[in-house]
Amino acid sequence: MTTSKSFSADTEISTTELISVSRAVADLRRGEMILIRSEKTAIAAIATEPLSDHGLARLRAIAVNARDIALILPRVRARALGYVDASNGFCALQPAHADQVDGTTFGIWANPLLDMVEAPSASWRQTDAGEDAAIRLAKLARLLPAIVAVPVDADRVAEFATAENLLLLEAGIINGYEDAAAGSLRQVSDARVPLENAENTRVVAFRPVDGGQEHIAIIIDEPAADEPVLVRLHSECFTGDLIGSLRCDCGPQLRGAIAEISAGGKGGIVLYLRQEGRGIGLVNKLRAYALQDRGFDTLDANEELGFDADERVYRPAAEMLRQLGYSTVRILTNNPEKLRGLENWGVRVSERVPHKFPSNGHNAFYLKTKKDRAGHLF
Repeated sequence: MTTSKSFSADTEISTTELISVSRAVADLRRGEMILIRSEKTAIAAIATEPLSDHGLARLRAIAVNARDIALILPRVRARALGYVDASNGFCALQPAHADQVDGTTFGIWANPLLDMVEAPSASWRQTDAGEDAAIRLAKLARLLPAIVAVPVDADRVAEFATAENLLLLEAGIINGYEDAAAGSLRQVSDARVPLENAENTRVVAFRPVDGGQEHIAIIIDEPAADEPVLVRLHSECFTGDLIGSLRCDCGPQLRGAIAEISAGGKGGIVLYLRQEGRGIGLVNKLRAYALQDRGFDTLDANEELGFDADERVYRPAAEMLRQLGYSTVRILTNNPEKLRGLENWGVRVSERVPHKFPSNGHNAFYLKTKKDRAGHLF
């Protein structure tokens, strides 16, 4: 039996801390250094993707020992670089000649889409809590999940953060951010938006308290609150929803859900969740497409980049339904994980309603992978 999590439990992460994580996400995206403290240790880190030689020099300048600089990589990439014992989710590469490695080289080592002449000469070790939290932050920033980090003096890190106007975050705050941000969602707008095939429709937007991305509830007709409401959880898909990509079935699923709910006559809700590419973001999804063109399936491509096969979270959907007044749903999906995800956050699922569309020829392997490896019920 799935244990439901309570909506009423007070979060241990304050609004100020949520905002600090959001600021750190923005800093990482523009190549800024961030400081992370965990228990008695501290690190300075910069995301590998925007890393410059200037940023690398700043890291080396504040390190306890510049020779301890490390590139934090996903297990799959570590194995590709010659680390045969890689078993944890992420591993730390420490170059044999750390002072001779520039930002471009770190970037090449980190990116599975870039070819290397030879594997790096390096030693390897397990990551610590601060480094794992930095990877979590890079994922939140929708960057390639790889960071360059150095150990810094934990006793002086707060002083350094103040002097250099840098963010200092606790590892636990970063790791708890997604749940806490979802729990802080608040309704910020509500408007009537007639849609093709569903003219009696309202669109309600929800935003987390830290000012992060909005999630959208598309409410069709007037669903009753005292009986299970038909709901579709739809993850944002720019390529499928907007420009008609044939690589997936997202566009037909979105428009089909709106039409089916409207035709049913009892109303329902499409929750449009800002979790592009199963939560890895648009840019990384396009990278995954490039890997798929090299022979990887859709799940392995995500993992090759350093992500889980599916990075989505379901508390935002559950929180939106709660605020709209719905506690029991009929869910329009082929994915059993969505049922478990909602029930884990206190929403009862009374029925799964199948929601499948035929292959268009371009997405046959994609659909087969979802069925055979992700357990979708076609």
